[in-house]
Amino acid sequence: MGDWTPPEQRFSELPMRLLTALVLIPFALFAVWFGSWWLAAGCGVFCAVMMVEWCRMSATPNEVLLAGLAAVFGLSLALQNELISWAIFVAAMVLAIVSSQRSTESRITGGFGVIYVFAMVFGLFTLREGPWDGRLAALYFMSFVWASDAAAYFFGRMIRGPRLLPKESPNKTWSGAISAAIACAACGYLAAGWQGVEVLPWVLAGVSISVAAQVGDLFESGLKRRFKVKDSGNILPGHGGLLDRVDGLGAVSILATLTFLSVPGLPALLGL
Repeated sequence: MGDWTPPEQRFSELPMRLLTALVLIPFALFAVWFGSWWLAAGCGVFCAVMMVEWCRMSATPNEVLLAGLAAVFGLSLALQNELISWAIFVAAMVLAIVSSQRSTESRITGGFGVIYVFAMVFGLFTLREGPWDGRLAALYFMSFVWASDAAAYFFGRMIRGPRLLPKESPNKTWSGAISAAIACAACGYLAAGWQGVEVLPWVLAGVSISVAAQVGDLFESGLKRRFKVKDSGNILPGHGGLLDRVDGLGAVSILATLTFLSVPGLPALLGL
C-alpha cells in the first residue's frame, strides 16, 4: 500500500519481489486452473507452511504436528467430505489450545492461529470448487488482488502522502490504498465487458475486493506488530513469509465465498 521508504531505497526490493512472483504466480495459476486434487495439494502445502510461520511468530508449540494436520486438512478438501475436514480442524484446534502455555491468552492465540490459517485455504478451495464457475471466479479474484497489491506498491511509493494507519502499519499510505481501489475498479470494468454483463456490479466487486485485500493486509500487519516481528517468515525473498504474501488473497477468498453462499444470485449477476 505504499510506504515512506527513502527515495533512493524505494524500489530496492523490486527485482527480488518480481523474481519471487514469477515463481509463485504460475504455481498458483496451475493449481487453481486444474482444481480438485491439484488445488488441494497446493492448499496442503500452503496451509502447512503458514501454520509453521504462525507457530514461530506466536510461540505456539508443536509446530510439526500442527503443520502435519494443516497439510492433511488441505488435502482433505478434495474429498468433499465435511466430516473429515471438520475432524482434522477440531483436532488441530484442540492440540493448539491444550499444548499452549497455561495462560488464557496463549491458548486463545494458538486456537486463533488454526482458525486463521485453515480458513484462508478453505475459502480459496471453496471459491474454486463452489456451485458457480469457480475456475473463472478464482482467477478473476486472484488477478484483482494482484492488481490491488501492485497499484498500492507502485503508486504508494511514488506519491507517498499521509499514512493510512500509522500505529498498525506506519509504512502504508492513503495514496496507495486509493490507487489500489481505483485499479480494481478498472479491472472490474474490463471483467464486465469480457463477461458481457452490467458494469456496476463488477466495478463494485472490484472495489470490494481491493478493500478486503487491504484489510487482510492490515490485519496481518497488526498481528506482526503484536508479536513484535517484521515478517511472518523468510521463505519468499522480497516478501517475507507466506502469510505476508497471501493475507489479502485469503481475506478475499473468505469474503467472496461467504458472500456467494449467502447471495446465490450474485455469481449469475457477475456472469459466473
